[in-house]
Amino acid sequence: MTKILVTGGAGFIGVHTVAALEDAGYEVLVFDNLSNGHDDHFKSAQNATPKNIAAELITGDIRDSDHLDQIFADHTFGAVVHFAALIEAGESVVDPLKFYNNNMGGSLNLLAAMQRANIRKIVFSSTAAVYGQPEDGGGISEDMPKEPINPYGDSKWAVECMLRDCAAAHGLQAIALRYFNAAGSDPRTRFGERHDPETHLIPLALQAAAGTRANIKIFGTNYSTPDGSCIRDYIHVSDLADAHVKALQHLFGLSAKASSSGDGFYDAFNLGTGSGFSVRQVLEAARNVTGINFDIIEEARRPGDPAILVANADKAKSTLNWQPQYPNLEQMIAHAWAYMKSR
Repeated sequence: MTKILVTGGAGFIGVHTVAALEDAGYEVLVFDNLSNGHDDHFKSAQNATPKNIAAELITGDIRDSDHLDQIFADHTFGAVVHFAALIEAGESVVDPLKFYNNNMGGSLNLLAAMQRANIRKIVFSSTAAVYGQPEDGGGISEDMPKEPINPYGDSKWAVECMLRDCAAAHGLQAIALRYFNAAGSDPRTRFGERHDPETHLIPLALQAAAGTRANIKIFGTNYSTPDGSCIRDYIHVSDLADAHVKALQHLFGLSAKASSSGDGFYDAFNLGTGSGFSVRQVLEAARNVTGINFDIIEEARRPGDPAILVANADKAKSTLNWQPQYPNLEQMIAHAWAYMKSR
């Protein structure tokens, strides 16, 4: 059985991907500092009831080179799936060095440790933030200019450049997956979104429906969109997890030559449904799913919010044989609502 190291595998998308990898027949070891993740899904956690997945969790930080070297010495991995990163764009503007230290410095440490251990395959959790604010936000394709507008996007794009350059120089085989807006929860309600503080629209709306939040805010009502609010592409977290499995399978299908150069591979894929939903549409769908007419407050625009961001994911569909199984917005919200109620 091939063993996979998943960094940041205790986080929202990470834990869903760990479960998908196990379902696909891989053995998984999770390495996470638990700054944004939760240990209660793993067999090594004292409070894991029930033990939902078999993966072992090792608590540690990817900036710790000695710890990484020890893990690679103790285990034989076929590949790495790399999630470990800070993700809040607004926070990155306030504290950019924190993001560069963690996202870039940690990834540099990880790639160097992989090279020392002769591990040549990696799937990287990237982001649509690498595109910044394209003039036409509908149907964003992978070849569009990379013009991030915040340190978070800059840090992710920098890691992609590391992967590209290591592929050319050292034979690394790497795939970067650029997510649009992750949403939903495990359909079996085992895992879900548990950010603290929460900043994502759907869980915030569901908190308002549950009464744990007084209201939900729309930031900007005068955009050039049909209802004046921003439009985004929402992708179910289980579909994101499936894309990581398919990306890994794609890497395993590449040449297994062990020469130090000449067999490298790097590519990037957008992950989205190709359909956009406005903030108003999301909130109306949340009201429909929950049956609760929670309060909505209109606020001024936030700086840096583009009107429309929608993916063109044709490349992932054709090359990785990936297809979203849960493209319906209300189904995404229903899964997230079921998880919230289960807790």
